[in-house]
Amino acid sequence: MDRNFLDDYFKMEREHWWFRVREGIILDQFKTSVHKTVPLQILNVGAATGRSSEMLEPFGIVQSIEYDEPSYRFCYDVLKMKIDQGSITELPYPDNAFDCVCAFDVVEHVEDDQKAISELFRVCKPGGKIFITVPAFMSLWSNHDVVNHHFRRYRKNQLLNLFFPHGGRLIRTTYFNFFLFMPIFLVRSLQRIFIRTKKEELKPDNDMIESGFINAVFQSIFSFERSLLNKINFPFGVSLLLLWEKKQIN
Repeated sequence: MDRNFLDDYFKMEREHWWFRVREGIILDQFKTSVHKTVPLQILNVGAATGRSSEMLEPFGIVQSIEYDEPSYRFCYDVLKMKIDQGSITELPYPDNAFDCVCAFDVVEHVEDDQKAISELFRVCKPGGKIFITVPAFMSLWSNHDVVNHHFRRYRKNQLLNLFFPHGGRLIRTTYFNFFLFMPIFLVRSLQRIFIRTKKEELKPDNDMIESGFINAVFQSIFSFERSLLNKINFPFGVSLLLLWEKKQIN
């Protein structure tokens, strides 16, 4: 992963409609279900080029961790972030260290997702929150997943089954990017049937940044979806979020 890619991804995380929509949805949930009056100790797993950590800073002290070395070096050297390098399956933190543990579009990159979720629980304080997002539905599997090194996409019950053994309670889970589901399903289904792309010919997402006009259109559409998400849960979508409270110690 070269510096040009990281510079492009840095821009995409802050300007692309998908990231901005996801950020708004995450912040809405954070404000209503996570944030307390006192500053939180927050762990952000999978910082990429830093935007997800930046958006969490108003809620407390954010400790970031990133597995990919070039991304870690970018955040540490260029952005001067408080960040460690390490894996979600072996977090270098003590038990019960954080009020909130976040992993936004990270777990799908890990082969042993049970171990990853167990680590999130281990470092979360009793009564603390675990907040994750993942891509949804294997029927949407495409070259996008291959080039981004995904192992899977999730249904709601599959994700819940990773959490139930640890106890605690579900605060909320819902699909999002609802309005995109059918167009993406149709496009990716047709691609699987008619287009065969060699793995070495696949390109990363930062080669597909839409124009400012398209960005604005999609942001408008999903601003409406975001307002609906404050009132209802969607039955399907391109992505899935889950917010969980770790059980208290009696």
